[in-house]
Amino acid sequence: MSSTKKLKLQELGRIDVETFKRTEKIPLVVVLDNVRSMHNVGAVFRTADAFIIEKIVLCGITPVPPHREIHKAALGATESVDWIFEKEISAALQNLKNEGFEIIGIEQTSDSQNIEDFKIDPNKKYALVLGNEVDGLSEEALHLYDTFLEIPQLGTKHSLNVSVCGGIVMWDFFKKLK
Repeated sequence: MSSTKKLKLQELGRIDVETFKRTEKIPLVVVLDNVRSMHNVGAVFRTADAFIIEKIVLCGITPVPPHREIHKAALGATESVDWIFEKEISAALQNLKNEGFEIIGIEQTSDSQNIEDFKIDPNKKYALVLGNEVDGLSEEALHLYDTFLEIPQLGTKHSLNVSVCGGIVMWDFFKKLK
């Protein structure tokens, strides 16, 4: 019989919000471009907290905290992870470019490359942009991207849920930047 036991919350050694705020973040910003689902927004916040992402930029119709539906998925991560709202995606991406971020769209395009083939430079800062659940990234800002990445999928579906996709990509960047 195994002596394995599940850890209780107090045994996990999690940091509090104030300590999180002082913790060095990885050089990664996540941008949500017209993501409509509050569940997806909350889930991205929660994942951003787990992987100590620098901040989240909410654009267009993306709902912003505080909201009960966002909180249900975020579980308090809207308090720990820094975020801003920028109405126009083009302005948000241009501001990030001006701050030295490489802009990466997570989208299936004629120029996208498999995320497995993308070489992450630990000396660079990256902004990952996740688009609308139906329409993807906004057409008017496509010219501002440095690279487009896609996650390989071998099943019958051609896309992943936005928050699942965000989690996969944040994890990939986290393990290479941390």
